[in-house]
Amino acid sequence: MTKAKDDDRILIEKGLLLPLVEEFYTLQGEGFHTGKAAYFIRLGGCDISCNWCDTKFSWEASLHPLVKINDIIKKALKCNAKSIVITGGEPSQYNLSPLCSELKKNSFEIFIETSGTFKLSGQFDWICLSPKKHKPPLTEYYSIANELKVIIYDNSDFEWAQINAAKVNNNCHLFLQPEWSRYKTIINEIVEFIKLNPQWRISLQSHKFMNIP
Repeated sequence: MTKAKDDDRILIEKGLLLPLVEEFYTLQGEGFHTGKAAYFIRLGGCDISCNWCDTKFSWEASLHPLVKINDIIKKALKCNAKSIVITGGEPSQYNLSPLCSELKKNSFEIFIETSGTFKLSGQFDWICLSPKKHKPPLTEYYSIANELKVIIYDNSDFEWAQINAAKVNNNCHLFLQPEWSRYKTIINEIVEFIKLNPQWRISLQSHKFMNIP
């Protein structure tokens, strides 16, 4: 390993450099905060590799530039909203404490969307847990999740949803979200499931219907 790469590795471990896939200002399109203006920070790297993932371009961290968190924050400060969504990829694999600390100094509320496969670092106002069957979340996430969002691709995912719902804390909001490519195939079954199990709510990827990021 060259000295430059070694230095980068140290800065990544300290949370001062992060592989940035994209950053953009838009409306939250899904889950509890649907419709809310938010600045999105998408980090690269994910080893879960869901076959239906709509952000496969984010999987390989090395394809994305390492960016200083101060530069990320400077851009976030230019948007009107004070809500930040950290997503991926799988953002929990990084040390997010320095980024969250600096964002908090600038009065941002911080949300994270995660599958919960790595120990969480950083301070968050909202934790959206989206568990995946082939790599389940760490147990600690069930007690801290504000929102459980289960992607429904086929009928087997309803059982997975119920397994996870039985583990989360009593204040956690429960959402079922149709996988986008399967929307027309699965939507009626989701509606009927929620009618039978009204503790659940539906999450639609409204940003895709609106054709916004």
